[in-house]
Amino acid sequence: MSRDAPGVASLWTALAACVLWGATGVWAEAATVEVAAYDGPINPVAAEYVAEALEAAGEHGAEALILKLDTPGGLDASMRTIVKAMLASEVPVVVYIAPTGARAASAGVFITLAAHRAAMAPGTNIGAAHPVALGGGPMDEEMKRKVENDAAAYIKSLAERRGRNAQWAEDAVRKSVSATDREALGLKLIDAVAPDLPSLLDQLHGLEVVTATGTRRLATKGAEVAEYPMGLRLRALSVLSDPNVAYILMLIGIYGLIFELSNPGAIFPGVVGGIALILAFYAFQTLPINYAGLLLIGLAVLFFLAEFAVPSYGLLTIGGVIALTLGSLMLIRGDLPGFGLSWGVVAPAVILTALFFGVMLRYAWRSQRAATTTGVEGLIGATAVAKTAIAPRGSVVLHGELWDATSGEAIAADEPVEVTAVEGLTLVVKRKAPSGEGAR
Repeated sequence: MSRDAPGVASLWTALAACVLWGATGVWAEAATVEVAAYDGPINPVAAEYVAEALEAAGEHGAEALILKLDTPGGLDASMRTIVKAMLASEVPVVVYIAPTGARAASAGVFITLAAHRAAMAPGTNIGAAHPVALGGGPMDEEMKRKVENDAAAYIKSLAERRGRNAQWAEDAVRKSVSATDREALGLKLIDAVAPDLPSLLDQLHGLEVVTATGTRRLATKGAEVAEYPMGLRLRALSVLSDPNVAYILMLIGIYGLIFELSNPGAIFPGVVGGIALILAFYAFQTLPINYAGLLLIGLAVLFFLAEFAVPSYGLLTIGGVIALTLGSLMLIRGDLPGFGLSWGVVAPAVILTALFFGVMLRYAWRSQRAATTTGVEGLIGATAVAKTAIAPRGSVVLHGELWDATSGEAIAADEPVEVTAVEGLTLVVKRKAPSGEGAR
């Protein structure tokens, strides 16, 4: 027994060392921090992406979710959806305004102040959160005051909840003030200025946060970083939600339907146009649409379609181009950050539309002025050949068909004749003058 004692002692020593190492965290599993990056206007796609990222961070047991943000602002409803998800989150949320040159303006200010912790990269800015109206037309003074008071109260409550500068938050709404990264740190709007993620994780380590489940201390130093990319579906929806893409899809849909209705049975233009129009209508649900502009564009489509049926000599096309131009300018609110149509898209679209229907009108005018080649009118002036002698009745061959003919002059067989009139199924003809005779 005595000879085994050293071995037993060594075993107990090793076990004790294992326990101590585990207690000090040497063998503890490294914490994981998930990073979701979003660059663009705040819209329903952004709200769904943040919600998915929060859910994934909770399922993976992440120490925190870092929302890397660069936004000019966006829709109030989408912003509030994101803020609600952050306030109800069991996972700490850190908004990191980055990279250098990024900003968190308008709706981005609300999201930043609602985060459990906030940080900015050098050379970034935050602010200018004054609300603007949706749906076209300026707000009256009473409505403007109501909207402004509502936004100011909301942002103050978020700032006070997170222990941030509530007065500056209110000024961001009422006076559209902004702050650089260093100013934001001094104003106690953010918790850190970090040039990169490792630096941010080091500065966040040990800070306390209050989540939906209570107070906890962040352990982010040396944590593993796991990117949470936007899925293919949301990337596709993000592209569709671009105002210029939505506008182009709408025009493709309109042209496709016009071609299909003017050429029934073509099928392909109708299929492409229908799909493009449905995608455009989906995109319009995510954009601040002015319905007066949409109605003007619809009126332009009716004018273009009517041009094919009503001889307006171009007046309907001119009206359609004017309605399309005004509707395009009014369609999406350009004063909202991150939204608005580009003149580089609208101008070519209107010009091409005018050129297209101008060419169509030119061909239509030519066809109206051209001599009739079908029916009774198409027979007048045509050249035939006498099948038999005509004195005063006989028969002629015209366009490979045998016709009864009559003439006021005697015409020999095989002599060329000219049709001067049509009486029922009988052609009235005269002898065809030799070429050049009429010039004398």
